[in-house]
Amino acid sequence: MAKFHSYSPQDGHGLKHSPFKALIAPRPIGWISSVSATGAVNLAPYSFFNAFCELPPIIGFCSYGRKDSLNNIEATGEFVHNVVGGALASVMNQTSGNYPHGISEMDEVGLAAIASDIVAPPRVAGAPAAMECKLIEIKQLQDTAGTKAECYLVLGEVVRIHIDTAFLKDGLVDETALAAVSRLGYFSFSRVDNLFSMTRPKF
Repeated sequence: MAKFHSYSPQDGHGLKHSPFKALIAPRPIGWISSVSATGAVNLAPYSFFNAFCELPPIIGFCSYGRKDSLNNIEATGEFVHNVVGGALASVMNQTSGNYPHGISEMDEVGLAAIASDIVAPPRVAGAPAAMECKLIEIKQLQDTAGTKAECYLVLGEVVRIHIDTAFLKDGLVDETALAAVSRLGYFSFSRVDNLFSMTRPKF
């Protein structure tokens, strides 16, 4: 019979490092570009990110604390998610640095920008795909007792999608060629490089 290490988060995990994020993995990375009310560009990766609805297409990410991305989106109501292809893993990680307020991470790490079609924040030129978004809501999260957490969920509707045609094959996204980067636990990342297919059961 299997033995389990069981714990209540409020009491501590009793391990070398918290296993929580290692167990919620892989997590796609939201590489979020935004602009401030004065036009300063910000680019930052968020591993608490995902899709929440297909029609209308809604994506979201969670910011721990009031970071530039959150403040910019709150002020302007717009952002772009840039898909992190496998070739961009290292430079994406560089944009996670704690740069001074008002400094453009794109400029600091040498990334070129492409103007978006609908929203003000630019896209990352080398990204294999990008999604322009309009803000739906920002919600501060709370626990079951109603105590506010320093975490803010940002939800946006995707209003424009861009896909580099080099990553389209027979009308489908070539997922292994794109090799999307995801976050695991601790300091680990992964790339999509091994696929298998399953069909849903029919009754």
